[in-house]
Amino acid sequence: MKVILLKDVKGVGKKDQIIEVKDGYASNYLIPNKMAVKYTDASLNVLSKQEEERKQKDIELKQQANNTKELLKNIVLEFKAKAGKQGKMIGSVTFKEISLKLKNDYNIEIDKRKFIDKTLVNAFGVTILKIDLYKGIIGEVKVHVSEE
Repeated sequence: MKVILLKDVKGVGKKDQIIEVKDGYASNYLIPNKMAVKYTDASLNVLSKQEEERKQKDIELKQQANNTKELLKNIVLEFKAKAGKQGKMIGSVTFKEISLKLKNDYNIEIDKRKFIDKTLVNAFGVTILKIDLYKGIIGEVKVHVSEE
């Protein structure tokens, strides 16, 4: 029986793949567990529509990431920190603080896990951090830390 997989099935195939499996396996396991649907013209049309929607969404997300990248070029985030005895910064500015400041001040939402450089911002001055915005689109944000 030909089926279209709705999920990745270990040892069988990947999502959206059209495969040939034994009738019993399809009707007793794959289809009842919503891992596959029977291959028909209607299910093939649904699959092609879903692929088209995915491509359209991918284009939108890529455009949105490029817009965010352009916005980030002009932003310098300002932070203040206390200095120690030798003039070194006490503590560090975390990725969470940076993403919160971006959200509150510029309405740009970036997950703290999207920062590529795991370099801590623990010195006074300007630090440039790279952010993975979307597949292959890398943005940069400048973080300026000054003494309190």
